[in-house]
Amino acid sequence: MAHSNGPVGPGLLIELEREAEVPLHEQVERSVRENIQAGRLAAGTRLPSSRALASELGISRGVVTEAYSQLAAEGYLITRQGAPVRVARTVRASAARPPARSMLPSFPLNFHPGLPDLAGFPRDRWLRSLRAAWRQAPIDAVGYPDPRGVPALRQALAEYLGRVRGAAAEPEQLMVCTGFTQAFSLLCRWLADRGVDRIALEDPGWHPHRLIIEQAGLEVAPVAVDADGLRIDDLLSTEASAAVVTPAHQFPCGAVLSRERRAALIEWAEEGERLIIEDDFDAEYRYDGNGLGALQGLAPDRVAYIGSASKRLTPGMRLGWALLPPWLAWSLIQAKAVEDSGSEAIGQLALHDFIERGELDRHIRRMRLRYQHRREALLEALARRLPQTRVSAGAAGLYELVELPEGSDEAALVTAAAARGVGIEGLALHRFNPTGSPGLVLGFGCLSEPAIDRGIGLVAEALQEVEDRTI
Repeated sequence: MAHSNGPVGPGLLIELEREAEVPLHEQVERSVRENIQAGRLAAGTRLPSSRALASELGISRGVVTEAYSQLAAEGYLITRQGAPVRVARTVRASAARPPARSMLPSFPLNFHPGLPDLAGFPRDRWLRSLRAAWRQAPIDAVGYPDPRGVPALRQALAEYLGRVRGAAAEPEQLMVCTGFTQAFSLLCRWLADRGVDRIALEDPGWHPHRLIIEQAGLEVAPVAVDADGLRIDDLLSTEASAAVVTPAHQFPCGAVLSRERRAALIEWAEEGERLIIEDDFDAEYRYDGNGLGALQGLAPDRVAYIGSASKRLTPGMRLGWALLPPWLAWSLIQAKAVEDSGSEAIGQLALHDFIERGELDRHIRRMRLRYQHRREALLEALARRLPQTRVSAGAAGLYELVELPEGSDEAALVTAAAARGVGIEGLALHRFNPTGSPGLVLGFGCLSEPAIDRGIGLVAEALQEVEDRTI
């Protein structure tokens, strides 16, 4: 039960919760601190003596003395032997602070193409791995980490990538990082420092690729994609020293890089001593049984392979991995060490346990079936509610590319859908030529089948509204 003693000095109001778990001295500290920050106790204000305040509050003098000592150490109070306690002259009242807000948009129905099923994350199994990480880890495991990542996780990842993705994975060439973004950013900055000025990028392609490249001071060379993936004939004319590809499932068009183009891309890299950067973001989620191994397995000396837990588990985990060519590995590891001394260790130890117990394989098998059902629900809803559109992505991943009728106002549709509580991404966000054919990149991973149907119905309403406005 809260107990308020009312004013105990000029502008001072202290409330105590005697049954609370928070010690009384901390409650006194907090109340006095908040009074000062709010301006109720101005700089120079004299406070009651520790004896007087203790008597007023009905607590021991030692509790008040401890609270005053802490606030003096923080710079809020001036306490001197034989002198009254006063609010420090340097203290200024804090302006009223608005509550913290997220910069990310929030939609009741979100078709974000990069979101997996957040509710499907196996929390209980992950908690078991976290407990195992704390219980089994040696003492030095929670000291400063190896900047490459926890050795046990690198070993488990190498075995997993070799078994599931056909990668030529050596633990000593693996670097654990904070998601795909950190590994790619480190790589772009290293290339810029070595005099590289241009990186080829799929067009359309994932727009953060472009942002990361440009932030590193490099030029982007857009290369068209078609039904067989990146057009190698166009790549040859770019004079780029590196190329970023999504060969297993091109984002956002859904194409698989054909066998002939894989060979031609590797030949391009080997002849010019160039680098291929493979973004393997969702390759385990194929629904046609035609999975392809990683490009890195064909040319480990020319391919920097980057993957992460974002689609496999959840983006908030912020765990990724880079499988690097031997000639590049040490330079990137040094850059990683300078940037953050290594990624946090407990999550790595938990992921190691999660992989070793077979939980990652079980989770992906379970989610693959769930995503297949959601994809089918999306295709059915589009056919029924938006028959004038056409789906062009392959049977894989967590999204579909939906081509809108020619002349559709893509930007207006995104805005109209948002007004209905539906988050969608326009194709223009991911292309270099904003005048191309309109389209949507619709993710289905984070929505149930009924929610998908409801959301597509609202998108159909939004499209009708936009079309009515243009008549």
